[in-house]
Amino acid sequence: MSGKPLVIAVDGPAAAGKGTLARRLAQEFGLAYLDTGLLYRAVGRRVLDSGGDPRDPLLAEQEARALTAGDFTRGDLRGPEADSAASAVAAIPAVRAALLDWQRDFGRRHGAVLDGRDIGTVVFPDAQVKLFVSASPAERARRRWTEMQGRGQDMPLDQVEAEMRARDAQDSARSVAPLRPAADAALLDTTSLDAEQAFAAALALVRVRLGAGDTA
Repeated sequence: MSGKPLVIAVDGPAAAGKGTLARRLAQEFGLAYLDTGLLYRAVGRRVLDSGGDPRDPLLAEQEARALTAGDFTRGDLRGPEADSAASAVAAIPAVRAALLDWQRDFGRRHGAVLDGRDIGTVVFPDAQVKLFVSASPAERARRRWTEMQGRGQDMPLDQVEAEMRARDAQDSARSVAPLRPAADAALLDTTSLDAEQAFAAALALVRVRLGAGDTA
């Protein structure tokens, strides 16, 4: 491998399993990990806290540039309201521009595994490894519903799936950094895989991309 810090880009829609895989890959390769979705969730929450509309470009950009480390540790960055706000601010070009350098600096410092929706296409188009993780909408909705139940959030499963499909459509149709696999990404469908099977499959794909299992 070259001397350039290793960057692994893991993209995909919500509840496909990309976050779990990215964290485990970071641990496996001794790399830092960044859930870039938290950046957008934090921006969305800051806008909501101000009483504003997450679709307001000026307000969203202002909050993106005012992010602090404490914003990423809030307990209300998950759930339907946070999902919707994150998707709205993520569609604003000025917000993405404000967060782009931050993400790139994080990855270039010592190498990293980053998960999101545009890591392999926009943030790190030159990443040595790119994965696009997906699963069926029904399975993703079931996973998200189970997570919500564990947090004491009660919502009908069919409503969770409807909101997830709506966010998929919004994320895929936006003009800036739409949700889509990079042309050179390895595709991984986790619909029928448990956590261990998904990790084994992801690790195998990464090792192939790095070349004959060489992780040095």
